[in-house]
Amino acid sequence: MTHAGDQPGFSTTIEALRIRTWLLGRGHPTRIIDRFTADDFSLVVDDRADVHVASKDGRFYLGWFPEGRPGDRNAGWVIAVTGTATVRGYQATFSTETPAAVVAAAVEAVLATSQRI
Repeated sequence: MTHAGDQPGFSTTIEALRIRTWLLGRGHPTRIIDRFTADDFSLVVDDRADVHVASKDGRFYLGWFPEGRPGDRNAGWVIAVTGTATVRGYQATFSTETPAAVVAAAVEAVLATSQRI
């Protein structure tokens, strides 16, 4: 008996080859922004209508740039967490066309890691 992995080429199923639909388009960015409360976060809308959200401790930042970030017209969202003296922080950037639902999932994952000390 031969094993399928021993044969050249690849094997798949008809179901695996079916065309899928994917979430596309910006969606509703306000669903992300509205998630932040004044109790824990500061919100600023600047003169370009870009939205900036920061945690009260200043370690979390979310920027929404509907027309692209100055200097990077493709950057629509920036999530950043400032590091500590011993551990580096990080930043994630999403394009202007990334669906808000995808960015919301990333924001929720970041916020879920935060703890009050």
